[in-house]
Amino acid sequence: MNRIYTEKHQKSLPIVKEKSCGIVLFRKCGGDYKFLLLHYPGGHWDFSKGHVENEDKDEKSTAMRELKEETGISKINFKSNFRETMFYAFNRGKKERVEKSVVYFIAESEEETVQLSHEHKGFQWLSYEDAIARLTFENAQEILSKAYQFITEK
Repeated sequence: MNRIYTEKHQKSLPIVKEKSCGIVLFRKCGGDYKFLLLHYPGGHWDFSKGHVENEDKDEKSTAMRELKEETGISKINFKSNFRETMFYAFNRGKKERVEKSVVYFIAESEEETVQLSHEHKGFQWLSYEDAIARLTFENAQEILSKAYQFITEK
C-alpha cells in the first residue's frame, strides 16, 4: 500500500534565521534610470546583497561591503529614507529551514564599469521596465517598484 506523506508526517527541520542587506543601485542615463542586476549561478537575476557579518557596523555598511565585493563599485550615494525589507523562507537541503530577511537601500552611482566577482555569472544595467521583466522573483520586483517610485517622486 502506498502512503502519501504530508508535511505533518515529515520530521520538522530546525529553523535558522538569516539576515542580509543589499542595494538597489541605479545611475542616471540621459533622462532615464538604469538599474544594476546581477546574474547568480543558480540562474536567477537579483540585486547585490549579502549576509551581515560581525565586523559590519550597521546595515548600510553591510550593503556597501557586499556591493564592492560583488561589483567593484564603491562610489555611491545612498538616498535617504528608503529602507525596505523582504522576507522569504527556504529549505537548505534536508537539514534546516532558513527564514531570511533582506534589507534593501537605494543608492546612486556614476560608476558604470562592473568588476564581477566569482559569485555571479553576469550583470546588466537595465531600464526600469527591462529590470522588472528580468528580475526572477516577485518580491524583488516589488522592491524595485517601490525604489523606482521613491526616486521618481523626489
